[in-house]
Amino acid sequence: MNIELDPPRGITGFPFGMPAKQVKEAAAALGEIRVQDEGSDHRFHHMMVLAVHPQFEVSFALQDGRTLTAVELWIPRPGPEEVTVTFRDINVFATPARQLLGQIESMGFSVYSPEPHHPFVPKLSLGFTREAGHEVSLDTDGKPLYFQAVAVGPENYYDRALARLNR
Repeated sequence: MNIELDPPRGITGFPFGMPAKQVKEAAAALGEIRVQDEGSDHRFHHMMVLAVHPQFEVSFALQDGRTLTAVELWIPRPGPEEVTVTFRDINVFATPARQLLGQIESMGFSVYSPEPHHPFVPKLSLGFTREAGHEVSLDTDGKPLYFQAVAVGPENYYDRALARLNR
């Protein structure tokens, strides 16, 4: 299975703006789903759909309680199925984190890292997590060698974070 990141439009099979019912149905094809705060658009408790596949997890955010607004994918675990997450033909979780960010910068995008474990690319609406809650290979900088999660948002998703940095 290959999941292609297509910011700011969504990911394979899950375009932003997709209705909640369709998100739940499509997520159920990935694995067991858990729905939190069904229909809620509360700023701190908006609707979430978690798809738990035997080898990975995907969180679907429906911030307005009705349509898909952001997605976060966690690094696939080894298993019987080959699972890859790609961005422009780059394997996001098999490319060392610093190398991946360098490739994105070579495409002409700026990467911001106000928090060392959470860089983001505002013009692409991509955010990365380099923290791990379990044993992983470390890079020479002491951080996990590979990203552990990637978030994809709609256009302007990281504008507020960027504005805070530019104050």
